[in-house]
Amino acid sequence: MRDYLKFYIDGAWVDPVKANPLDVINPATEAVAGRISLGGTADVDKAVAAAKRAFPSFSQTSRADRLELLNNVMAEYQKRYAEIAAAITEEMGAPGWLAMQAQAAIGMGHLQTGIAVLKDYSFEELRGTTMLAKEPIGVCAFITPWNWPINQIACKVVPALAVGCTMVLKPSEIAPFSAQLWTEVMHAAGVPAGVFNLVNGDGPTVGAALSSHPDVDMVSFTGSTRAGIEVARNAAPTVKRVAQELGGKSPNIILDDANLETAVGGGVVSMMMNSGQSCNAPTRMLVPAGKMEAAKAIAKAAAETVTVGSPDGNAKIGPVVSEVQWNKIQALIQKGIDEGATLVSGGPGKPEGLETGYYVKPTVFADVTNDMTIAREEIFGPVLAMMPYKSEEEAIAIGNDTVYGLAAYVQGEPEHARKVASQMRAGLPAARHRAIQPVTIAAAVVTVPTTVRTTPEPLRPLGTQGRPRGRHEAPRGSQRSPGHGITPGRGCQRCRSETNCRPPARSLRPNRRSWRPSGKPEA
Repeated sequence: MRDYLKFYIDGAWVDPVKANPLDVINPATEAVAGRISLGGTADVDKAVAAAKRAFPSFSQTSRADRLELLNNVMAEYQKRYAEIAAAITEEMGAPGWLAMQAQAAIGMGHLQTGIAVLKDYSFEELRGTTMLAKEPIGVCAFITPWNWPINQIACKVVPALAVGCTMVLKPSEIAPFSAQLWTEVMHAAGVPAGVFNLVNGDGPTVGAALSSHPDVDMVSFTGSTRAGIEVARNAAPTVKRVAQELGGKSPNIILDDANLETAVGGGVVSMMMNSGQSCNAPTRMLVPAGKMEAAKAIAKAAAETVTVGSPDGNAKIGPVVSEVQWNKIQALIQKGIDEGATLVSGGPGKPEGLETGYYVKPTVFADVTNDMTIAREEIFGPVLAMMPYKSEEEAIAIGNDTVYGLAAYVQGEPEHARKVASQMRAGLPAARHRAIQPVTIAAAVVTVPTTVRTTPEPLRPLGTQGRPRGRHEAPRGSQRSPGHGITPGRGCQRCRSETNCRPPARSLRPNRRSWRPSGKPEA
């Protein structure tokens, strides 16, 4: 059994200010797999103070220093790779093959990408007579979820290290083992004391303390919409920068010219990977009304190929993360039946022979209407809602009729699919003419934690402005770090084009507390 009862603060493992142990449950066995300590406000204060002390020196390190540090982290991560994958399986039930090939692998991917981007990243850019300088924003608080634990840690920590920020991480208390190993990797890699800190705890206590802390300059949160609202509310009084990736109810529009067999079958298998616990999973499948009966048969056959079993075996999906999550999914499955949706495959209860563990039957509903609960609420389990549409306009309207906006998928002939995808109000629209890939890896909002100041030459600095996003920078929701936009006289550093880099769709807001020009502070 794992005992992870200490926090990592200022380069050392320390006891919590007040002991508050919590059992961590293995979702495959329903047995206690280990213990952690839940922190409190005093622990957060210590960790933030350490990060604040470390910032002046770490923010001034050179690009070469930070590249060396990231390479050290990657080398140590590689040594612990299999151990991290095993921890992910134990803490949240991902099948061993998925933990090795995707869950742990994506941590390595973020490290490799961060290193590659940092090598050529332009921290200063002359635009006409104005110099834009991108500087580390300060102390960052990272609050991460349990469904793709290492992905969400790495996509926040790596860019922060790359640009010279310091940080405090609060991983999910439901799946904390991989975060512990990540922290051990950081220590072994020689990350300077105070640059990276770990405090375990729950959202209402540690999460709230971090998001409201006056010495935290930026908070990055991934999790539920409900919790995200609280994070934003807590952060507002100190006007800190907030970056969030919240829930999803992503549509998957099957156009009339799509290959029905591959589009429907691929859509079913894709959304059920990771037991349906991916925020960008295509959980609403929109099918032409005249093809619904054929789509039902295809979906049923596809769902029956999704084997459920112990994460130690070869099953395609394992358990969901907890008893709470299992109960929520079961209630929503029953709600779908009660509200009149057609049950195509699966249904309530555990799969036969899997009485122990939080296992869910791969479930497909058809003839779902847009007012049904299973069409509106994020289920976060292996449950698909198939919805008929009569016209393309109706499909677009249904796809956009959601409080979520993380991702959207469109399948059909390439030009047709791209046209429809351009009308989807989602951060990560995807047009496809082939089936959705069978493994859907959670999208990550990657925010480079820098603030940008503009310096008109030869005048003194006048203020701050957001960093534009060029054509070759990653869209919102991408796992890639940003690239470069136009540099006057040289063009885009990616394509060398003077004209093809489109104007920014959005810009990052400045954090006025992280930089002040000499003289009178900004109003």
